[in-house]
Amino acid sequence: MKEAKETQAEATVETAAENTDATEGREARLEKVAKHHILASMGVGLVPLPLVDIAALMGIQLNMIRKICAEYEVPFKEDAGKSIITSLIGGVVPVTVGFALASMLKFIPLIGQTTGAVTMPVISGASTYALYKVFVEHFEAGGTILDLDPVKVKAFFSEQFTKGKKQAADLKAKETAKTEA
Repeated sequence: MKEAKETQAEATVETAAENTDATEGREARLEKVAKHHILASMGVGLVPLPLVDIAALMGIQLNMIRKICAEYEVPFKEDAGKSIITSLIGGVVPVTVGFALASMLKFIPLIGQTTGAVTMPVISGASTYALYKVFVEHFEAGGTILDLDPVKVKAFFSEQFTKGKKQAADLKAKETAKTEA
C-alpha cells in the first residue's frame, strides 16, 4: 500500500514537472511566433497585386494559429481557423473595408500602389497581432479552436486590433532601424 502511494506521488510529481517544462518559456516562444508572423503579414501588405495580398495574409495567419495550437497542444483545424479569421476580421467593418480598399487601390497606378503600400502593412500587422492575442487568451482559459466563438471575442479582437496598429508601427520602426544600422 505504501509503495503504491509512493509510486502515485512520483507519477504526480513527474506529470507536474512535464507540465511545467511545457509551459516554461511559452510566453517568449509565443511572442517570437507572433513577431515573426506580424512582420510577415506586414511584408505581404507590400505585395502589389490586389487580392493576392489578402490570400497570402490568410495563409500567414493560419500558420500562426497552427503554431499557437501546437504550443498549447490543441488540435489545429484549418477550416475552423479560416472561419474564425473571416468572422473576426469580417465582423469589424472598418477593418474589412480597409483591407478591401487598400488592396483594391493597388489597381490605380502609382497613387494606388503607394497608398496600398502604406495602408496594407499596418492593417495586416494589426489584424495578425489581434488574432494572436485572441487565440492565446482563449487557449490560456482552456479553450480549443473548435469552441472559440468569434461573436464573444469580437470586442476583445477590436481592442487588440487598435493596439496592434501601434505594435505593427513599432515593429516596422525597429526593423527599419536594424536594416539602416
